[in-house]
Amino acid sequence: MKSKFTVLISMLFLMHAIPACISAQMITKQRLIVLTDIEADPDDSQTLIRLLLYSNQIEIEGLIATTSVHQKTRVAPETIRKIIGAYETVHPNLSKHEPGFPLAQELLALVKHGLPVYGMEGVGEGRDSEGSEWIIKVLEKEDSRAVWISVWGGPNTLAQALWRIRETRSAPEAKRLISKIRVYTISDQDDSGVWMRKKFPGLYYIVSPGGYRNATWSAINRVVPGINNEVISNEWLTDNIQQDHGPLGAMYPDVAYGMEGDTPSWLMLILNGLNDPAHPDWGSWGGRYELYTPEPPANPRFTGGVPSEPETRPIWTNADDKFTPRIHNKYGRAIRQDTATYTGNKVTLWRWREDFQNDFAARMDWCTMSFEEANHPPIAKVNQPEQFTVKSDDIFKLDADGSYDPDGDALSYWWFQYPEAGTYKGMVSFAPYSENLYNVHTIKAPMVDSPQTVHFILRVTDKGEPALSRYKRVIVTIVPE
Repeated sequence: MKSKFTVLISMLFLMHAIPACISAQMITKQRLIVLTDIEADPDDSQTLIRLLLYSNQIEIEGLIATTSVHQKTRVAPETIRKIIGAYETVHPNLSKHEPGFPLAQELLALVKHGLPVYGMEGVGEGRDSEGSEWIIKVLEKEDSRAVWISVWGGPNTLAQALWRIRETRSAPEAKRLISKIRVYTISDQDDSGVWMRKKFPGLYYIVSPGGYRNATWSAINRVVPGINNEVISNEWLTDNIQQDHGPLGAMYPDVAYGMEGDTPSWLMLILNGLNDPAHPDWGSWGGRYELYTPEPPANPRFTGGVPSEPETRPIWTNADDKFTPRIHNKYGRAIRQDTATYTGNKVTLWRWREDFQNDFAARMDWCTMSFEEANHPPIAKVNQPEQFTVKSDDIFKLDADGSYDPDGDALSYWWFQYPEAGTYKGMVSFAPYSENLYNVHTIKAPMVDSPQTVHFILRVTDKGEPALSRYKRVIVTIVPE
């Protein structure tokens, strides 16, 4: 049981900190339309359940049931509605923890469906659906924010919307509407994906072409060395998500082919201090991606029967990170480097997996627990501008004093450089200071011949259950003397 002091802190946080934090973030809340081949694989239901727990931080504007290569002649909007029904029962309790969770009735109005046909069979004259028409309606809203299209199955409903825009709008208006779209597809699950990338060369598109195993998103459910794999185990899902967490958790299905393969398509939209959807190359909970024209795979592997084709222009796609995990020390300095370093595109996602799984578990707790019983993420703060400039050989510092936890939990800190996110690829030393201090003094800017950026990430983690992390990104531009 928590102390009276902690309960008081929690009450004060509810009255002041949360509304201020959320209202400040409302400006940057991302708009989202989901295309899902729900019922083709249980993981779509898993992903939808997680998404609803973040529906106060992401502005959901469409939940559209579609087909895919794995489900060619059926759409299942009724499953979306059933899951929203379970969400309705936990909505009052979720709202005790953070404001802004939409009512179930509002979400039900967003449920639409595409045609029950496969791929390009659903694109062309006479192939409109309530789903494709809804996408156009959302794009035409008087709202300057981008619209993220998160595609968990086949994207042909989006392809039809683009076809219709091209056929019925003036060229300037079509360009304006299409410029608002941000697509992230979980690989190519029908043949309309390649068609869109060829026919609409200005379309913003994040995808890992080719077979599933090479995709960045697949790291969400792969057992890999260097990280806690227990957080994707069936036992962990039972204890933290499915059992004794109310009707929404009880609807979370067992894994059949892979846990939540669709979730990475929107993880970058969560307001956690690390994510910046405008910069896929900066890295986020959803992985890191770079803009280039990828080479065709030497031995193309099909995605469930969808052939890989050479890309004709740059797309946002797989990028590699080099990462050395930190592990807890039993004695002495609280954390230390592990003995192994890992490199690859999947590293860009799995390096954050324990953090986002713990965050999921905490929000599932919110479905049934009071504010005092549950854990809430810390508030990370930095005491310098989040972007500033220094000269080579200048001394600067990183300071997170003032970070705090709404539940009164103790905090741990980790400052680290993210070299792949910046233009300066060398490593900047923190010595003689420890990277787990809340403030790191006497950092010496390296010598550069031209302006270079260095990304430093602050990770603040509470000691609650489950341990939750939030971040700040500090970008230092180093210029020659």
